Amino acid sequence: MKLRIATYNIHKGVSAFGRKARIHALKEAINLLDADLVFLQEVQGQHDHHAKKHADWPELAQHEFLAGDSHASAYGMNAVYQHGHHGNALLSRLPILHSSNHDVSDHAYEQRGILHVRVQLGEILAHCFVIHLGLFAASRRRQIQALIAQIQTEVDAKQPLIIAGDFNDWSQGLSHTLYRELGVIEAFDVANHSHTELPLKRNTLAAVKTFFQTNSTHARTFPAGLPWLSLDRVYLRGFQVERANVLSGKPWSQLSDHVPICVDLRMNSLRSDHG
Repeated sequence: MKLRIATYNIHKGVSAFGRKARIHALKEAINLLDADLVFLQEVQGQHDHHAKKHADWPELAQHEFLAGDSHASAYGMNAVYQHGHHGNALLSRLPILHSSNHDVSDHAYEQRGILHVRVQLGEILAHCFVIHLGLFAASRRRQIQALIAQIQTEVDAKQPLIIAGDFNDWSQGLSHTLYRELGVIEAFDVANHSHTELPLKRNTLAAVKTFFQTNSTHARTFPAGLPWLSLDRVYLRGFQVERANVLSGKPWSQLSDHVPICVDLRMNSLRSDHG
């Protein structure tokens, strides 16, 4: 069974300081990815100021608006303020069986959560974790330990696992901990690296060109205008990576401060029980 996934920090669907609404263009671009699962960060569940300022601001919460008729959605509310809230979300073509959000805020100035969504992948139960870690290294290490403890408690070792999102790990110090504790791989550690300036459609991956190869193979996704830092990741267990792509150039350089990652997967021999 094949599966396409993407992860994307959408910067709340607005330009810097909320000057322009980008949520409609983001929806068009995300649709062009043709992904079965989309892991989103900085999703605006509600923002009363933007709704008043921008005439075309969607009436729906952003995760519902972006899901449209093609995907189901789950949302984890993390940061709450007087005029609204934002958090992580998963858009899924697969049936969503259950979702829960775990608060891993490390201090009063950053509200962070881990969204855990169970989806039905054919006859298999798969676990998806949407991540947006803190800006401080010590916070990220504690949040990763919380993630590891949660997965070791809630996910059977035989069940497929996807952890994706914005790890804010520009020093690239977290991967070995995840490899060791969870037996996962990172998509760009096992796939050819490629780069494209065009939206991807399924079966057009042969058109992309080589992006980069360095000693550290994580994708460079920030800042969007000239991606240099490796902040966004996809960690996997129970899948084979057929292709991993980081998208930059237009339209991606104009939609958010991050660019998205898109990964094509195939199920391997892992099997899981229902439940």
